[in-house]
Amino acid sequence: MTLPSANPCTERADAARNRARIMEAAARLVIERGAEQVTMEAVARAAGVGKGTLFRRFGDREGLLLALLGDAEAEFQEAYSEGPPPLGPGAPAVDRLLAFGRTLLERAADDQDVGAALVRHVLGERRHRSELGRAFHSHMTALLQEGGVDGDRECLAYALLTFLEIGLWDDDLLQQRGMTATRLQTAWEDLVRRMTRPAPRQAAD
Repeated sequence: MTLPSANPCTERADAARNRARIMEAAARLVIERGAEQVTMEAVARAAGVGKGTLFRRFGDREGLLLALLGDAEAEFQEAYSEGPPPLGPGAPAVDRLLAFGRTLLERAADDQDVGAALVRHVLGERRHRSELGRAFHSHMTALLQEGGVDGDRECLAYALLTFLEIGLWDDDLLQQRGMTATRLQTAWEDLVRRMTRPAPRQAAD
């Protein structure tokens, strides 16, 4: 006698509901406790699923936080990819670069921003290799090209993203050296304008 197989559509729907519960529970815990205090056990308990489900789906805690970071950043990605200018299309490339950095700096100061909280605690190496990290780099590179910047635009994009690294602001510039977010925003604008400034023409012999 052959037993009927489970309905694949039902399994996919159950998996989607489980994932939504997990992401909602994890985001809530990040805001309430801070990302550094969020464990796989705590998320499983809050989501009402087994801890093994989390490990099978995400691999480890860093994998879960990366997935949550991707979900939390989806709105921002849509804003800079399809939203209104100057962050989105329709503004000059330099204005879009300026808006990109200003927005990230503003978000870093928001205690309720899940994405910014997670960026502080997801290992940088894994974050930069993630889909989110690649998307940020591709966006920066494309804007540098659109803005007519000469040189190695891929490396220049990494240099800009390094300035926007939250760990640098928190641990060194903001806490150790007492710099303000406003000062960092001004420095970001200065950096972008210097990098995108047209090279002076050489006088003809």
